[in-house]
Amino acid sequence: MEKLRILIPKGRIFDNVSRLFAEAGFNITLADRTYRPKISAEWLDVKIMKPQNVGELLELGSHDAGFTGVDWIRESGADVEEVMDLGFDRVRIVAAVPSELDEAALRGRKLVVATEYVNLARAWLESSGYDFRIVRTYGATEVFPPDDADMIIDNTSTGRTLKDNGLRIVAAVCESSTRFVASRAAMADAEKRSRIEELCMLFKAVLDGRERVMLEMNVPKDVFPALVDSLPAMRSPTVAPLYGDSGYAVKIAVRKSDVSELIPRLKRLGAGDIVEYDLRKVVP
Repeated sequence: MEKLRILIPKGRIFDNVSRLFAEAGFNITLADRTYRPKISAEWLDVKIMKPQNVGELLELGSHDAGFTGVDWIRESGADVEEVMDLGFDRVRIVAAVPSELDEAALRGRKLVVATEYVNLARAWLESSGYDFRIVRTYGATEVFPPDDADMIIDNTSTGRTLKDNGLRIVAAVCESSTRFVASRAAMADAEKRSRIEELCMLFKAVLDGRERVMLEMNVPKDVFPALVDSLPAMRSPTVAPLYGDSGYAVKIAVRKSDVSELIPRLKRLGAGDIVEYDLRKVVP
C-alpha cells in the first residue's frame, strides 16, 4: 500500500497535533534538526513544513494531507479540502494601529501596513477603502509601528502583545484555528480517502473524549426511577443490578463542564459511591 504523506508544521501546532496522534494511538517522535519525524504506523509518512507552505504543497500533489491554520490556507489561496477543524490555536487576524492614531488620521494619509498576510491584508484594506502600501514582514510584526508602519495586520490570541507594544485593534480581518486538510487528489483516491476519514474519526473521538468524563454511582432502588429519568447521557445510562438486589450501578458519560453542578444534584437525589474518571476516546 502507498503511504499517506502528512505535513505537520513545527512549533505549537506540532505539539498539539503530535499529542492528538499519540492519543489516537500513533506515537510521533522528532529528533532535533530533523524534518522527518518517526511515527508508529507503517502506512503514514510525516514531514515537517512551515504552516505557510502546507496548503500550496498539498495543492501541488507532493503530499496528501496536513495541518495548518486556516489563515494560511486563505492567505495562499490553496485549493484544498478541509477535513476537520481541530479547534487548536484559535487566533484572530486583526488590524492594529498606534494608540494615538484615530480614524481621521488613518484616512488622511497613504498607510504603510506591515504584515505577513499580504493577500489577506490587501483584500481587507481595499474593501475598507484605505490608501496603502504593504511592507511584508517575517515575524515580529508588532515592532514596526510607529517608526516604520502606520498599521499592522497580524494574528493575536489575547491582544496582550499588541497592547504591550502601544497598539490598539481597529478591526478583525478573520478568525483562524488549526485545520486538518487534504489534497483534492488524495480525496479522489478511494484508499487514501478512507485512511484520511479513519484518522478524522479517531481525532474526533479523542477530542470528544477530552470534553467528557465517566460518572459511576450506586443508586438505591427506591430513588432509582426519579434519578435515572433526570440523568444526562450521550444516549441512555448504562445500568446493572448490584449484588444482593439492593439497587443499581449506573454509568453515564457527561461533559466536564456539567460535572460541578451534576455531582451535588446526584447526591441530593440519593446516589452514592460516585466515581469520576477521564475518557480516552468517545466514538458515538
